[in-house]
Amino acid sequence: MKIETGLEATGRGLQQTGDQREITQRQISLKNLEECFPLRLTQPWPLVHFLLENILFGMGNPLLDITAVVDKDFLDKYSLKPNDQILAEDKHKELFDELVKKFKVEYHAGGSTQNSIKVAQWMIQQPHKAATFFGCIGIDRFGEILKKKAAEAHVDAHYYEQNEQTTGTCAVCITGDNRSLVANLAAANCYKKEKHLDMEKNWTLVQKARVYYIAGFFLTVSPESVLKVANHASENNRIFTLNLSAPFISQFYKESLMKVMPYVDILFGNETEAATFAREQGFETEDIKEIAKKTQALPKVNPKRQRIVIFTQGREDTIMATENEVTAFAVLDQNQEEIVDTNGAGDAFVGGFLSQLVSDKPLTECIRAGHYAASVIIRRTGCTFPEKPDFH
Repeated sequence: MKIETGLEATGRGLQQTGDQREITQRQISLKNLEECFPLRLTQPWPLVHFLLENILFGMGNPLLDITAVVDKDFLDKYSLKPNDQILAEDKHKELFDELVKKFKVEYHAGGSTQNSIKVAQWMIQQPHKAATFFGCIGIDRFGEILKKKAAEAHVDAHYYEQNEQTTGTCAVCITGDNRSLVANLAAANCYKKEKHLDMEKNWTLVQKARVYYIAGFFLTVSPESVLKVANHASENNRIFTLNLSAPFISQFYKESLMKVMPYVDILFGNETEAATFAREQGFETEDIKEIAKKTQALPKVNPKRQRIVIFTQGREDTIMATENEVTAFAVLDQNQEEIVDTNGAGDAFVGGFLSQLVSDKPLTECIRAGHYAASVIIRRTGCTFPEKPDFH
């Protein structure tokens, strides 16, 4: 005997009847699937697995990554260090336009959550638009480029467009093996729940999803939007996932973070973020396995789903805590000479993980996919990838 999910039951049904083969993915709504094919026990059966559009939902701070090989004079002009990450100040106001005019640039859809959603869609491949993304951009040239780049990545991006702030950008200034990042969040900070998330056409996309992912960074922008999505997921027994994102989220946005934590089914973070979270919560331990265990046991709203906590540690083992155990997973062996840029590794891990989660794959397989995606991204500049994954 085995558990059969609604999607698996539908796949079996499509094998059995000719009429059902003619039903398009667009016509089958998740609501219908859940009503017609409730969770049940069945005999093992050969299954057809398929995904629906908009099954994965992400919401965060979209940035247009603008990458170029620059010279030392350019770094000196804007007081940039060769290998650094900073937020743009007034003195960097002209940097982005000059970068585009003076150097050969590449554009990519960026920002932490958008990166993860983009990687998940890349791993999924078909259908296109399996992943949805919400965020705020400006009504400007960079906004148009960002929309184009998201479309090229086959992500179904629906941006809140406003004209008070320009589209968020991240200048990636490369000199030799070094890269200096200058982020101008701008419009990314301007997302408004009542002007976008609450609109019926947008909320319908939220309702179509089975898995939700939001990086902790978005708690600094629209915590009320995060809570609305988290509550919806919990009430409908969908999977809500969150990332600790950075130590300052646990430190300075603790109230917003702990308001949403009871809704979190899967929590991601790295070892530094985990240690800061533990200190802020008074866990009185620096052992990452113990931190994962204590985090897993925090109060939870939806009792139908146990919380899962996953902490990555760079080259060291990835830690996963479930209700019953804490497990360590070795990362893939990597030739250190092949590593180009580790910046997008965490985002890529999440994207790989989510790509398998939406297909109801075992957690061990989700982690394996996360490790694979991260191993691909760190061999390239920025959060970029080849045309197709080689994951089996």
